[in-house]
Amino acid sequence: MPMYNPQLETFIRVADAGSFNKAAEELYITPPAVIKQINLLEAELELTLFVRTHRGLKLTDAGKSLYNDANYVVQYCKDSVTRARNAMKNGDNIIRIGSSPMTPAQSLVELWPKIQERCPDIKFQITPFENTPENAREILKNLGQNIDIIAGIFDESLLDYRQCAGTELSKIPICCAVSIHHRLATKDKLNIQDLYGENLLLMRRGWSHYVDLLRNDLWKNHPQIQVIDFSFYNVDIFNQCENSNDILMAINNWKLVHPLLKVLPIDWNYTIPFGLLHSPNPSKTVKRFLEAVTAVIEL
Repeated sequence: MPMYNPQLETFIRVADAGSFNKAAEELYITPPAVIKQINLLEAELELTLFVRTHRGLKLTDAGKSLYNDANYVVQYCKDSVTRARNAMKNGDNIIRIGSSPMTPAQSLVELWPKIQERCPDIKFQITPFENTPENAREILKNLGQNIDIIAGIFDESLLDYRQCAGTELSKIPICCAVSIHHRLATKDKLNIQDLYGENLLLMRRGWSHYVDLLRNDLWKNHPQIQVIDFSFYNVDIFNQCENSNDILMAINNWKLVHPLLKVLPIDWNYTIPFGLLHSPNPSKTVKRFLEAVTAVIEL
């Protein structure tokens, strides 16, 4: 049974098809039944979602807004059911590793043979998720429910903000990503003067103490670099970097996120903690896993 109003799916089908008749064919119901569902949804929400024209249906501004959110809600609920079913099948010794373009699980996969030597009974399950602001908020706040561990960059500010805990594995260099067509893409390593006259995309102030240290240095000592703030790391900001020819603060772990971007080291001494995000009250299995990872890293 859906955890959302099923009329939302009908609304999405109608919006995608651009007509009641086409949506009805896809849903294997009659056009009057589709129209009735949309009328009920509009009445329930007290919104006009479509403008009827001789060319078909057109979303209103309210309809466009609902369409974006409805896609997320429907997919999130479907994913939640899938995760719940997986959880029901899993034993107590499964570690569910969340993976997205910004939080790839590759670093843990590489360590897995040594981890398993210490914890041979623990199994490893990759759980993919879409990196959206909504998912970041819900998943990190509820680590331990559907996802146990996420590997990524963080600091105390992020942990407090997202209400989760972190186990630091190392501090990794802050790098820069550039389009493969950018003038700097021919270099293997950058110096700070290479950034003069360029736009540098940095996460907003307050997101990370480590990024703010870099920002303060640039503003004070390198005004030739134009710092541009953004609010969330996802594939969109990588697309923006490639399309605008701006430079993006990145880490080497993201070198495979976008095929048209190149991640380059730079000769400043700025790093950021990298490690494992997990629940503040992890299960016994997750605690054992974290202890094993820490022991392997310290070798």
